[in-house]
Amino acid sequence: MIRRSVHVAVLNFPDVEMLVVDFLKNRTEMSGVTIDNRPPAGFDGTQKTVLVSRAGGAWVDDLALDHPLVDLEVYAADKTVAHGISLAARACAVELEGTTYGTALVTDVAEADGPRWLPDYNRPASARYLTTLRLSISPA
Repeated sequence: MIRRSVHVAVLNFPDVEMLVVDFLKNRTEMSGVTIDNRPPAGFDGTQKTVLVSRAGGAWVDDLALDHPLVDLEVYAADKTVAHGISLAARACAVELEGTTYGTALVTDVAEADGPRWLPDYNRPASARYLTTLRLSISPA
């Protein structure tokens, strides 16, 4: 029997949610807005908040790229305010391209959907918009 030694690289996927959170938190356009991957204590949807969540995506082995889908859920007490924050977060997020985060490099950012109005029926006093981004991430 012939055995071949195959070297398989260990993949270190970045925490895409925290990559986006940390990037947006450092933007002056987002000052006064809570940005995290989980709601803050006492959250009722009326606070100016961007919640970042990986919503899917897949590793493309042949290209050595991760293509995560990332949701930006924007909340505020008023639809106009939420929409404004959503537009600002969207504009900032497209500038993620070229960002290095640990051992990862964001090589592309594309909007997959949004921003779109998406009422949160669990938080009736809130106004919510949702934007979904598709990132391309490679080892740096």
